[in-house]
Amino acid sequence: MVFAKARPAGPSNAERIRSVVAAAGSLSLTTNDNTYDLFAMHSMDRSGRLLLHAPAESPLAVEAVCAPHGVLVALLEFTDIAPTAVRDRVRARATLAGRLTPSETRTAAGVLVLRLDAVRASIQRHGPVEHVGPDDLRRAEPDVLASAEAAMLHHLDDDDRYVVAQLARLADPLLLRGAVRVVPFALDRHGLTLRYEYSSGHADHRISFPAPVREAAEVGRQVEVLLGRVRARTRRRGADRP
Repeated sequence: MVFAKARPAGPSNAERIRSVVAAAGSLSLTTNDNTYDLFAMHSMDRSGRLLLHAPAESPLAVEAVCAPHGVLVALLEFTDIAPTAVRDRVRARATLAGRLTPSETRTAAGVLVLRLDAVRASIQRHGPVEHVGPDDLRRAEPDVLASAEAAMLHHLDDDDRYVVAQLARLADPLLLRGAVRVVPFALDRHGLTLRYEYSSGHADHRISFPAPVREAAEVGRQVEVLLGRVRARTRRRGADRP
């Protein structure tokens, strides 16, 4: 069962890429000669450039140091996976392509820091790959909830099932018809996405916050306003009954 609905406004693609990179614990790096699976080895500097922290004796560091003119052409791929247990957990795939060069950034001894100068960036979410210019990517910021999203979704799913069930009523009633369960699927400063699972297939519905949040502490207040809308809708329906 699939429902096609217009999606409310949310983060730009540049912001989504920055958020995926900020929240990711791993990435796949491909050079002309090798492919590396890197875990907990990347960060972003203040200018929005990605940094890789490679042990100085690692194959990646050796390849980078030996690269012609000290420049290593690289493709970095990040996979955004839903923190909650749902079908089809991959929410997005983000790709950065560019040149890796040694950085002067100071870090722990025995670590080579490589800076990525991106020339291409793209993200694939619900359909075709969408491209983002490197300047737009550098100007963008990760979503303010990017690092807290996983914990907040787990809290909703594990401890606030009543809240999820109430919020699910804000969608078209057809979405609830036949739903086996409703699971919090994604969260950003603009709103919450719920996944409605059926015996066959699923549908996602985005609920926009009344106003974008500026920090994680504001999410609770926005959810309370949404719950107030549920209660008001329930009262109106009760009043309409003969």
